[in-house]
Amino acid sequence: MVGKIIGTGSYIPEQVWENEKLSQMVDTNDEWIRERTGIARRHIAGNREPTVYMAAEAAKAALDNAGIRAEEVDLILVATISPGEIMPCTACGVQERIGASRATCFDLSSACTGFLFALNTAQAYLGMGIYRTALVIGAERLSNLTNWKDRGTCILFGDGAGAAVLQASPEGFYVQVTHSTGEKGSVLTCTSRNQEKYEDIPAAAETYMQMDGKEVFKFAVSREPEVIRELLEQSGKKQEEIRYYLLHQANERIVKSVAKRLGESMEKFPMNISQYGNTSSASIPILMDEQNRKGAFSSGDFLVLSGFGGGLSYGASLLRW
Repeated sequence: MVGKIIGTGSYIPEQVWENEKLSQMVDTNDEWIRERTGIARRHIAGNREPTVYMAAEAAKAALDNAGIRAEEVDLILVATISPGEIMPCTACGVQERIGASRATCFDLSSACTGFLFALNTAQAYLGMGIYRTALVIGAERLSNLTNWKDRGTCILFGDGAGAAVLQASPEGFYVQVTHSTGEKGSVLTCTSRNQEKYEDIPAAAETYMQMDGKEVFKFAVSREPEVIRELLEQSGKKQEEIRYYLLHQANERIVKSVAKRLGESMEKFPMNISQYGNTSSASIPILMDEQNRKGAFSSGDFLVLSGFGGGLSYGASLLRW
């Protein structure tokens, strides 16, 4: 048995921040941001859009797309580094909001690689026959973790959520490869505010996302094509058999570099980073939902999902639509 994706959904906050807004906050401008990242705007969650709300709305959309009831879901996994609460976990909050009374629920934290790791976890449970139907969600309110005075990071991030419904099927196909490189973890960090030394200084710089952009870029453009080749070799598939590559939407230049290194056409690399920025664990499922609802996927298409993130971690998955 393999988990087959039978429905997708996403939720995007209503509030939009164009690049011009950031130019009023830090020394930057629209041209500079677009040239270096490909980002034109990002969506920022309002007070009534906490992480659990966005996750639940994406889940509802995915269930509707799949044509199944919440009561049929056995497992809910939420990938997030920006939960509104430490406990209860975001997945349990989603369960309550959508009425998935039968589901077992827990969160995973792996930053931008989170959705892929959650997808792999769901596949393990479905493959073993422990559960039959799983809801996998990537949801982030990164605006709460962003230092809006730091030009190097604030131009990058946005909020949102994406979800997929998986159902165990003898006709499914799924192969995954993942890696972690802990010795490089210091290039992308965010220290918890729930520590004694930060009680009197809640805005301490360490408690916002900090990144060595050059090192993260170098890591991404080398490791993503590497892990995709490893995935294809392990699966026995050739590049010409892949319909689309759905990459984590971190930077337009990274996506183009991966395509070039693989010798693939950009037509096989859909992107939406210009509209949403980097939404971390939500980026791949949001992109997948957009493409699904456009009718881009046909039954039997092979799709590669690939991402990298804090840890540092990276991976790729191959599935048949």
